[in-house]
Amino acid sequence: MSTSEISSFDDPYAIPLDKIDMSQPELYQNNLHWALFERLRKEDPVHYCADSPFGPYWSITKFDDILHVDKHHEIFSSEPAITIGDFAEDFETPNFIVMDPPEHDVRRATVTPVVSPRSLAELEPVIRERASKILDDLPIGETFNWVDRVSIELTTQMLATLFDFPFEDRHLLPYWSDVMMTSEDLTGSEQIDEEQRRAIMIDCVSYFERLWQERAAQPPKNDFISLLAHGEHTRNMDRMEFLGTLFLLIVGGNDTTRNSISGGVLALNQFPDQYQKLRDDHSLIPHMVSEIIRFQTPLTHMRRTAKQDTVLRGKKINKGDKVVMWYASGNRDEEVIDEPNQFNIERNNPRHHVSFGFGVHRCMGNRLAEMQLRMVWEEIMKRFHTVEVMGEPVQVHSNFVKGIAELPVRLHAV
Repeated sequence: MSTSEISSFDDPYAIPLDKIDMSQPELYQNNLHWALFERLRKEDPVHYCADSPFGPYWSITKFDDILHVDKHHEIFSSEPAITIGDFAEDFETPNFIVMDPPEHDVRRATVTPVVSPRSLAELEPVIRERASKILDDLPIGETFNWVDRVSIELTTQMLATLFDFPFEDRHLLPYWSDVMMTSEDLTGSEQIDEEQRRAIMIDCVSYFERLWQERAAQPPKNDFISLLAHGEHTRNMDRMEFLGTLFLLIVGGNDTTRNSISGGVLALNQFPDQYQKLRDDHSLIPHMVSEIIRFQTPLTHMRRTAKQDTVLRGKKINKGDKVVMWYASGNRDEEVIDEPNQFNIERNNPRHHVSFGFGVHRCMGNRLAEMQLRMVWEEIMKRFHTVEVMGEPVQVHSNFVKGIAELPVRLHAV
């Protein structure tokens, strides 16, 4: 998207309704999507885009309509993909999130013990200890990138624990996630083409295959790789399904929590009255965590494919059509959420959002994500009066991950 094209989106009504294409990553990188979503919710909540780089698709932008699509997997299938575009179409990586029941259910059940209530209780002291060490090592009064020093490091350490991944190589986990889910590398300065992406993904699966073989030869343990290696429905999966499952678990455990940690800092700086409420009453942290996840909406969308002809708000959706649920829009639906563009840590029913999805595909790690965010903010508030944002954030170039690549901050002690 050129500079002139970006400028044209300053007025969401400057473009004909039928020409609106919400799949353009530049909209999210330049924070231009909100006004367009607001227009679609008001004028055409079930919107057909006939021409995009990813082919034609429907945009579902209202909260209740998103729930309808998400809950009715018998009409709207997760197969063959859950993103509007397919990365490396000749390099398919199936996993249980792109499956419908019953196949989805048995594979998902194999790995859910990692995030069971008992497992979370065991993880809590580990997360708190690691968050404390990360925060204690931060400089006071110096500007640094919060994303690198806190958000990435904390979620990477957590992922390494969930996979029982070699701790010295943990930096590979967010790297693989970024390569898979964005159009650019971490710095945003180097394009990664499909050949490079394919080579990196092959390196990833080769690394994990070695860990798989080690775990398969050992007694079962409560980490993702061991559970997959010993699971009745997963131990014989082929290489591509293994890779796809790994990426699902890596992205699910990395991008959502990481970008919510960064998004919370940004939101509190944008709404300083809420920051003061938090200082005055730390018991608001659990409420604030849910509000952060709604306000940030770390994954902008999920896609489904119509399994049959159907009708939504009077629009006929044909079998085979792509149907995109824009979670970022649903979380700002004025008819469902009071003053949705306001960050409010005292909001009633703060967990009433679509960031985790609904139905059989609701994020299985949602409680883990909330627990990580709660504990990191409990530890932040013990140490710092303010995490002050010192410049504009750099947004990730992606129409799927609503992420922050750089967030310059300065810490002020309590």
